[in-house]
Amino acid sequence: MSLRSAVSQYFIAAVVFLALDLVWLGVVAQGLYEHFLGDLLADSPNAVAAFVFYAIFVAGLVYFVIAPAIEEQSARTAVVRGAAFGFVTYATWDLTSLAVIEGFPLGIVPIDLAWGTFLAATVSLATYHLWRRLT
Repeated sequence: MSLRSAVSQYFIAAVVFLALDLVWLGVVAQGLYEHFLGDLLADSPNAVAAFVFYAIFVAGLVYFVIAPAIEEQSARTAVVRGAAFGFVTYATWDLTSLAVIEGFPLGIVPIDLAWGTFLAATVSLATYHLWRRLT
């Protein structure tokens, strides 16, 4: 994969990921997280930490999911690997939090795992199709 391809895949995936996650966090699930996490939530998000998370997560999607799907010319690969990547990465956060943060609510775990799985699969598939259409 050329650097130009990697950068364009990254840019597309980042835009799609950011748009979907902001709608989820800011509109759809805002009350949900407040309900489950309550006092555990910061008054305002740490923008630097959020940026670093997005940057690393999207890089992982491109490297482990999107680029292989494009190379194989397989939308199925984008969806299946994207879903697996999202599930594993969100499980890492949720289950580690459940293990080490006193009062971390079990009820948010399946919701967050479902969101991460859906989000990564959707971003991977959308990036796959957009990249193929634009190149």
